[in-house]
Amino acid sequence: MIRGLSLSDQPSEAICFYHRMYQQGQAGNHLTLIFVCKACARVPDIVLGQKVHVHAWKLGFESHVFVSNALIHMYAACGELGFARRAFDKMGERDLVSWNSLICGYSQCNNFKEVLDLFKAMLAANVKADSVTMVKIILACSFLGEWETADSMVKYIEDNQVAVDVYLGTTMIDMYGRRGLADLARGVFDRMHERSIVSWNAMITGYAKAGNVVAAQKLFDEMPKKDVISWTSMITGYSQANQFAEAVRLFKEMMAAEVKPDEITVASVLSACAHLGSLDVGKAVHDYIRKHGIKADVYVGNSLIDMYCKCGVVEKALEVFREMKTKDSVSWTSVISGLAVNGFADSALELFSQMLRECVRPTHGAFVGILLACAHAGLVDKGLYYFRSMEKVHGLIPEMKHYGCVVDLLSRSGNLDRAYVFIKRMPLVPDVVVWRIFLSACKLHGNVVLAEIAKNKLLELDPYNGGNYVLSSHTYAGSDRWDDAIKMRELMEDSNVQKPFGCSSIEVNSTTLCNSQSLPYPILKEESIKQDM
Repeated sequence: MIRGLSLSDQPSEAICFYHRMYQQGQAGNHLTLIFVCKACARVPDIVLGQKVHVHAWKLGFESHVFVSNALIHMYAACGELGFARRAFDKMGERDLVSWNSLICGYSQCNNFKEVLDLFKAMLAANVKADSVTMVKIILACSFLGEWETADSMVKYIEDNQVAVDVYLGTTMIDMYGRRGLADLARGVFDRMHERSIVSWNAMITGYAKAGNVVAAQKLFDEMPKKDVISWTSMITGYSQANQFAEAVRLFKEMMAAEVKPDEITVASVLSACAHLGSLDVGKAVHDYIRKHGIKADVYVGNSLIDMYCKCGVVEKALEVFREMKTKDSVSWTSVISGLAVNGFADSALELFSQMLRECVRPTHGAFVGILLACAHAGLVDKGLYYFRSMEKVHGLIPEMKHYGCVVDLLSRSGNLDRAYVFIKRMPLVPDVVVWRIFLSACKLHGNVVLAEIAKNKLLELDPYNGGNYVLSSHTYAGSDRWDDAIKMRELMEDSNVQKPFGCSSIEVNSTTLCNSQSLPYPILKEESIKQDM
């Protein structure tokens, strides 16, 4: 009865039977203790487990290798690795199960370094590993990034002819997939005699991580059975490969197949909607989350904020933000940046002040958002104050993107001389983005002298970017220096530099249609350039 109940879906009943037996004066034997330990591990019940350990000691069964193995497993399942290790160390005789029980315990508690150390001790004791051991060892290597050790473990499997079952094969596929070694993962996949849905999902994820969405889609189509992880892996893969329209398409197919998405699925498809500006699909996903009780964790909330902000619906982004029970720094950064980019500078500044009042430490991204807000609102002094406070108050070293924001802040307000002095005094070497911001402002304000300085820097740093030539040509044209404008176009043609692509998109029936084309600039005469502008 104890054995049967310990293996059933009512392991606590096995413990009750053991109590009744013990109260009736029946001590049981080593098999009794083994199955009671299994029941305690499944409940889990560490208090009774320790009582069983005392009984084993009193009855002289503690030295029995199978009882000790059961005790190690019970303690490990209850998270008491210290007791498990003591039981292991006290054993006079150990078998493979003893080592595997402790290794599995450390693995379950994410003590992966201990897993590898214990495996080394196991090899020193001349105990040959099996597939159970190798699953945990390769898993530990994956989490620790010990790729050389992982490769040596694969060699160990081959040299010792360890049977590669469905669990070990899947673990090896996952290990190779994490490293982007899709071909090696596929080799393991093809050699497996038995595959589970987890094996297929691991292989699809491996292809997606390596950027080979074509192979991932082919494997996905061949799957005998798909679950939510299968669909999510493909949707995430397309999003990571910047094929956002495909990610949205696949999500619609998933809905048609009546597969319920989870929080990872919706976060991925919302990210795709944000990049496409697909508001209708994004709103439909939001409605689905509410109606079907999908766990709206902080990642889903952040994805919704990002989607609404990039689609220009900041009111809904703020609504999501205020409804979130848990917020992280990404939540604050996303909504502040979204407000700033969409022109709600005052709201962004107010929210940034609220974030500081609530003692949320601002990130580099939050300062990018607040500097953009100041630039759009023309708040030069306030923007400079926030920039200086980054390091002085918050201990954040400004990065190139922050210097670019300050150049934009000064340039937009017409302070081109101050912006140029700021660029020259930067502790970092200004990149092309900083100079392009400055050149754009020079064009806006018609300052040809500083524009030529910026142009020369850009042609030196990024000579094959057509945007630099076009911007410079427009600057000359804006000051009626048509000869110089035409020279820039000729230089662009002589250097075989292509004009940047223009792109437009519209959303029709929840489908985003994009059109991009490159229009060549005819180098003919002054009128043609004026018309081109």
